[in-house]
Amino acid sequence: MIEYQSLIDAARHAREGAYAPYSRFAVGAALRTRSGRVFCGCNVENLSFGLTICAERAAVFAAVAAGEREFEALAVIADSKAPVTPCGACRQVLAEFAPTLPVCSANLEGAIFQSSIAELLPRAKEGILGT
Repeated sequence: MIEYQSLIDAARHAREGAYAPYSRFAVGAALRTRSGRVFCGCNVENLSFGLTICAERAAVFAAVAAGEREFEALAVIADSKAPVTPCGACRQVLAEFAPTLPVCSANLEGAIFQSSIAELLPRAKEGILGT
C-alpha cells in the first residue's frame, strides 16, 4: 500500500505557487521517483492557453531534467468539489515513463480518489507502438 499523505502535503504546498490568473483554478502535484526523491509542480497559465503547463507535467519535466526516469507515485490536489485527475495530455506524458503509475487525486477538503495511469488512459502505449 502506498502512503500518499506526504505526497498530498507536498502537492498542497506546490499548489500555493500556481499562476492561474485566467481560470483561478490552482493545482499542485508531487511525483515520487523510485530513488525516493519528490518533484513538485504547479500549473502556470498563459494568455495563449495552449502554452499553459499543468502541475503534473511541470513535476514530470522537473524530474526528467534532474535525471530521474522511474516514477513510483503521483499526488494531485486542487480546490474542487471532487478530486481532479490528470488531463489527457498529462496522462500521456506520465504513461511515457510509467504506464502503471499509481495516482492519488485529492481536494482541499480531504476527499481522495485513487487510480492509476493504466486505468485513466488504457492502452496508452499500445496505440503508439502498435503492441
